[in-house]
Amino acid sequence: MVEPADTQKLVEAPAAAVACLFPEVVATLAERGAAILDLPGHERLWEIQHRGHRLAVFYPGMGAPLAACRLERVIAAGCVAVVACGVGGALRPDLHMGHHVITVTSAIRDEGTSYHYIPPSREVAVDPDVVQALSAIVTSREEQHIAGRTWTTDAYFRETSLRVATRRQEGCLTVEMEASALIAVSRFRGVRFGQYLYAGDDLTGEVWNDRNWWESPRRTHLFELAADAALTLIGEPISAA
Repeated sequence: MVEPADTQKLVEAPAAAVACLFPEVVATLAERGAAILDLPGHERLWEIQHRGHRLAVFYPGMGAPLAACRLERVIAAGCVAVVACGVGGALRPDLHMGHHVITVTSAIRDEGTSYHYIPPSREVAVDPDVVQALSAIVTSREEQHIAGRTWTTDAYFRETSLRVATRRQEGCLTVEMEASALIAVSRFRGVRFGQYLYAGDDLTGEVWNDRNWWESPRRTHLFELAADAALTLIGEPISAA
């Protein structure tokens, strides 16, 4: 009944975008960019220059419904390749806080939004070509890197020890709240999407350890990787420098 383009102003957004789940990083980038579209919740889509190319940047917000809504508007504005960067709770003890760059290959769908976009399934996969492109960016920088599955959930306070153990047995590296919905929306709208995560809080012990996940110096660095990857997905040449 309602399409995103029918409810927002017409803009010519850059083809490549970063969905940056670090609001303080977006705020810093906004100081050197231009706002081109209003998003729900007093957020905006920004346009900046990255390595001499136009790049869109936005904060998706916490949780699948809000992130999906903002991604819909960004796609309607003209973005055709989106790379998200965020943080996930570590489900493996070897994922030390901030050390590895994690490329998402698929997500367990333990949220509700994705089911409005694609048929029901246990998980949703990222396009293998996108995974390969994102992994190649990280490899070229000689970063510690791992690719694998994440667990997306709506219920932050219901990440129980039993569920954590089950998801670990299913091969999940991390838990977060947006990936499966973002993948589903992108697939439905026919745009290229990938995601980087860093391991933040630790859910592998008998008690939760926050590890001050919000203070990782990797957040700005992960944005830079995502920006390079997004431009790569639209065919822009990016050097490893």
